[in-house]
Amino acid sequence: MQPPAIVARDLAAGYGAHRIWAHADFSIAAGSFTAILGPNGGGKSTLIRTILGLLPPADGQLEVLGEKPRRGNPLIGYIPQRSTFDPELSIRGRDFVSLGVDGHRWGMRLLGAATAVAADASIRSVDAESYADRPIGQLSGGEQQRLLLAQALVGNPRLLLMDEPLSQLDVRNQSLIVQLIGDLKRARELTVLLIAHDVNPLLPHIDHVLYVAQGNVAMGTPEEIITSESLTRIYSTPVEVLKDSRGRVFVVGLEEEVSHPHG
Repeated sequence: MQPPAIVARDLAAGYGAHRIWAHADFSIAAGSFTAILGPNGGGKSTLIRTILGLLPPADGQLEVLGEKPRRGNPLIGYIPQRSTFDPELSIRGRDFVSLGVDGHRWGMRLLGAATAVAADASIRSVDAESYADRPIGQLSGGEQQRLLLAQALVGNPRLLLMDEPLSQLDVRNQSLIVQLIGDLKRARELTVLLIAHDVNPLLPHIDHVLYVAQGNVAMGTPEEIITSESLTRIYSTPVEVLKDSRGRVFVVGLEEEVSHPHG
């Protein structure tokens, strides 16, 4: 048995004197796929920043890959939240991926031919060879997301963190990207944490849900967390979870969440 990839004990996070959430206890198994869910402003991105070492814990303990979080850990691949690339951005997809191995972001510092070899291998792993030499600003959302994934993986990390990578994609591309992430997780034995608004594209692939809301963090399987009873307890207000004939889940009772199927 491998040790957990992430362990939190009575963890709290916040900015200055303001606590976003507290008393979080959870363990993320190595090689697992976890969806991070919750309302806007609930602290999902704050959790990612804490794991990345960009924000020190306000209280409690956090271990990431067996050590305290540290900024720029090369064992972590990271895709930040974004809107869209500027259509005028002329950098080639291949060169964009290479930024992940030259010290610009999170990867190891490789130079020259080693950088090209690593970038080529990562581009192949996400099936992006056919457009890797085109300007990234001219690519579709799905193509851009594959290159973002290639950049995050180019340093061969053990942990992959993604902040809303599906938000700019249509339903078809959401399914394709989630399937690709699941395949890469298995092939590379990655531990994956992904922030999402809609859990439905993720349900066939995820092992656990980490729900961040109302100053609390709750973790379990989707069947344990995305229930009327569990969400009512988390929000301290009546919440109803419904399922349609296709198995998709919908949440009723949260005014700020009505546009997001999962709650």
